[in-house]
Amino acid sequence: MDDDDDKTVSDEYEYAPLRVPSDVDTMSAQAQLSVAAEYGGWELARVLKFSDGTRKVTLRRKPGKRLLPGLSY
Repeated sequence: MDDDDDKTVSDEYEYAPLRVPSDVDTMSAQAQLSVAAEYGGWELARVLKFSDGTRKVTLRRKPGKRLLPGLSY
């Protein structure tokens, strides 16, 4: 998964958009997102699936809730 380095912070949430390539199966993507949720404080905000099989995932968390530095995929 690629971090778009496009993190945005609103008053209520910090957002991190990610691209999941089409060659990453659902179970692998789910495992990576679960780790981000468990150790980084992220929760799933939105998933867009494109016709070429790629997915754009948007994660969110409360600002200041940082257990690990950034997302690294």
